[in-house]
Amino acid sequence: MGEDEDGVKPKRVVFVAVGTTCFDALVKVVDSQEVKDELLRRGFTHLLIQMGRGSYLPSKSIGYDGSLAVDYFTFSPSIADHLRSASLVISHAGSGSIFETLRLGKPLIVVVNEDLMDNHQSELAEELAERKHLYCARPQTLHQTIAGMDLKSLLPYSPGDATPVAKLINRFLGFPEN
Repeated sequence: MGEDEDGVKPKRVVFVAVGTTCFDALVKVVDSQEVKDELLRRGFTHLLIQMGRGSYLPSKSIGYDGSLAVDYFTFSPSIADHLRSASLVISHAGSGSIFETLRLGKPLIVVVNEDLMDNHQSELAEELAERKHLYCARPQTLHQTIAGMDLKSLLPYSPGDATPVAKLINRFLGFPEN
């Protein structure tokens, strides 16, 4: 991809968020050489993985010789700064992570954790993917999703206006309208 005036590629970070649970399947697949090579081909320079309670430790790399720089951590008081600095977010299907990323206008691939018992999260991810706000993948399809993604085709997410619902609830509860 393009270089700046000094011949240096601009920093493009992929931030991976698994939340507070264990999602080793996602951490393993983003740590695979196949996925890292595809991210590099797509112009990304850094991979930062928030691995949660997982036991799988990804391979760290400084990123010399044109390879992808890779780092990881378990938890952070807030991932907001990581989300803001990311060029692409790959996240578990938790609604908080999804909507926080979409509100920041960041391209997002949601990877559904199929090991969860009542996986209602997949419904949200699939619906938002159908509306073209994000890409939805499974660990085994993440490489193909990255290879085929067109980030420019994603549509911005506009949260709905909750005012009418709040007014209806207030009226129901007998509060004055203002």
